[in-house]
Amino acid sequence: MTPAEPLVLGIETSCDETGIGIVRGRTLLSNTIASSMDEHARFGGVVPEVAARAHLEAMQPAIEQAVAEAGIRLADVDAVAVTSGPGLAGALMVGVGAAKALAVSLEKPLYAVNHLVGHIAADLLADDSEPLEYPTVALLVSGGHTSLLLVRDLTSDVELLGETVDDAAGEAFDKVARILGLPYPGGPEIDRAAVGGDPDAIRFPRGLSRASDREKHRWDFSFSGLKTAVARWTEQREAEGEAIPMADVAASFREAVVDVLVTKALDACAEHGVPRLLLGGGVIANRRLREVALARAEAAGVTVRIPPLRLCTDNGAMIAALASELIQSGRRPSTLAFGADSTLPVTEIQVAPVP
Repeated sequence: MTPAEPLVLGIETSCDETGIGIVRGRTLLSNTIASSMDEHARFGGVVPEVAARAHLEAMQPAIEQAVAEAGIRLADVDAVAVTSGPGLAGALMVGVGAAKALAVSLEKPLYAVNHLVGHIAADLLADDSEPLEYPTVALLVSGGHTSLLLVRDLTSDVELLGETVDDAAGEAFDKVARILGLPYPGGPEIDRAAVGGDPDAIRFPRGLSRASDREKHRWDFSFSGLKTAVARWTEQREAEGEAIPMADVAASFREAVVDVLVTKALDACAEHGVPRLLLGGGVIANRRLREVALARAEAAGVTVRIPPLRLCTDNGAMIAALASELIQSGRRPSTLAFGADSTLPVTEIQVAPVP
């Protein structure tokens, strides 16, 4: 018998954050995150081996903390869920191994799910929100992924419209921050540096936005050229002995990223006749991105949904929420035959379900 509101423990280790979340149905009980970001800061980006080791060290304390915050016993959970991919292979392996061991020891069903679809499921945990309507266009923006999706059903029908062909948006923020001499992670630093800057001061390129790109890359993203343009512009100013207008450069770079993201997302809404847009992923914490998306969507007659910002970064609660939806929709658990898949396609919502 399928529980009406299953109690699910979710494990997320796709990058540098060990996330353990516990939900009952669509109610969030705990959301514990142990980040290894400080360990990566001196390298200017995430080091896969360091991330995997940090997950190993944080896993047991994070589970114990989540269980205590939820006020349950481990034996109480109805199911265990885990990110199978996409993400860093070594980091994923830690989470997958822990989830399998936990499910077997507790004799509980195990659900292996997709990290990106989990970001959409985070919206289900918003307090006092209306149910997610289908279809909806979803724009997921993070350090490792920039994806545009058409979601007809969260548990069975997610279509990939477009994705980054090189640097993800978050990665571009990190690299441009490094060019400007700012610390890692780059997103918050660029935001701070852009205060008082003119977003129209420098017309940086908008990748894959020309008319000639529409046939093949209409909804794809590219930020590598933008990063290079910022580097060349600053190099030229320095060669001429001129000071770098930090605020203007940061604001203009950020505006180029935001413009491409919002334009393509709203274009997808219009093309598919979907007046709904969901924003997810850690880069959604960027204030300018939210401002522009909300303003331009309102003008286009599109409703925007944004999960609570604490659930936009990688976390175990979104993984548990997705598994909870799968359980309630009657989906059977995963077998133990699945592994970590760093390139898992977004269309594969659940991995290795029991036949």
